[in-house]
Amino acid sequence: ATAAPPQNGSASQAEPNTHFRITLRRSAISLAANIKGTLASLGIHRRFQTVYHPHSPEVAGKILAVKELVAVENVPASAVRTKTEQRRERKAPRGYAVVGSRLQPEI
Repeated sequence: ATAAPPQNGSASQAEPNTHFRITLRRSAISLAANIKGTLASLGIHRRFQTVYHPHSPEVAGKILAVKELVAVENVPASAVRTKTEQRRERKAPRGYAVVGSRLQPEI
C-alpha cells in the first residue's frame, strides 16, 4: 500500500512530526537500575504515564534502551500536552446532564 503524494496547492498541509509521545506500557519492577534510571531521565515514573520530548538523538537513544517497555508515537508540536492539560482532559466535566426521564417519556 503506497501513499499518494501530496498535491501541490492543497489547503491543508500536514504538520511535521517534531515530538515523541512516550507512554510506559510495562512495569520496570525487578529490572536493572540502569533501565529504571533511563525511565526516570525520560520523566516517566508510573505505568501508562505519557510524556512528550522533542526529536533529538539523545532521546532516541534513551527510547531504544527501553523499547520493550514503552509505546512511542511521532506527533506534531500542536499535539504536545503539558501535565496539567493531560489531567484536565482526563477529568470528567462538572455538573450533570439529564439523559432521560421516566416522568416525561419521549414521543
